[in-house]
Amino acid sequence: MDTLHTKYDALRGRLKELGSLAVAFSGGVDSTFLLQVAHDVLGDRALAVTAAPPFVPVREQKEASDFCREAGIRQIVIPAEALDLDGIRHNPPDRCYHCKRMIFGRIIEAAKGAGIPYVAEGSNTDDTGDYRPGMRAIRKLGVLSPLLDAGLSKADIRILSKELALPTWAKPSFACLASRFVYGEAITDERLSMVDRSEQLLLDLGFRQFRVRIHGDLARIEILPEEFDRIMTPEVRGQITTALKEYGFSYVTLDLSGYRTGSMNEVLKI
Repeated sequence: MDTLHTKYDALRGRLKELGSLAVAFSGGVDSTFLLQVAHDVLGDRALAVTAAPPFVPVREQKEASDFCREAGIRQIVIPAEALDLDGIRHNPPDRCYHCKRMIFGRIIEAAKGAGIPYVAEGSNTDDTGDYRPGMRAIRKLGVLSPLLDAGLSKADIRILSKELALPTWAKPSFACLASRFVYGEAITDERLSMVDRSEQLLLDLGFRQFRVRIHGDLARIEILPEEFDRIMTPEVRGQITTALKEYGFSYVTLDLSGYRTGSMNEVLKI
C-alpha cells in the first residue's frame, strides 16, 4: 500500500507541475480517476473534454456529463463524426490509429481554445501488452499519459478510486463499440446500434463484464465463465436470442473462451 500511495503522490506532483490540464474524459474508470485527481490538484485549471463519436453509447456520454456536473468540473463536449473517414468506416487493422488521431486532434484544439497547453489521457500499465495502434497516434500528437508514467495499473486505479469515493471504482471496463467489429467489415450506424442494443440488454439483465462481437449477421457473446450457467438457463437464453434476432442478428452464439479484451486482435499477425 505504501508503494501504491507513492505512485499516487508522484501523479499528483506531476499534475501540479503542469499547472493546467485538459483530460480526455470518457467517464470510464481510468479517465474519471485522472480527472478527479487533476481537479483536486489544479481546481478550475483542470478541464474535461469529452468526445462524442458514434462508437460511444449515449448512456456513457450521459454518465460522463453527470459526473462533471456533480463534481463541479468544467466540461467541453465535442462532436466526432468518425464514420466520415474511410480509415475508420472501413475498419482496417489500424482503425484505432486514425480514430485517435482525429479525436485527439480535436481535443487538443478545444484545450488550446480554453487556454490549456496540455492534454492527457488515461492509459495505465495494463494497456501496454495488447495491439494498440491508437497509442501511436497519441504519442505523435504529444498527448500525456500520467497514469502510465506513474506506474499505475488498473487494479491500483480501482483501489485509489474507491478511497476517493468515486462511483466508477467498480465499473466494468468499457471499450468503444468499434472494437466489436471484425477488421475489414464496414462499420455503420445501423450495425453499431445492433451492438449497442445487445450490450444494453446484457447490462439490463445484470451481466457485468461482457462484449457482443459482430461477425456479419452473427453475434458472438463474451461473458465471464462464472456466468455461463446463468446465461444458459432457458429463460435468459431465450430472452437474449429473441431480442438479438429482433435487433437484426440471424445467429446468436456464446464464446466458450469467455470475456477477454482485444479478442478481435487474436487473428492479427503482429
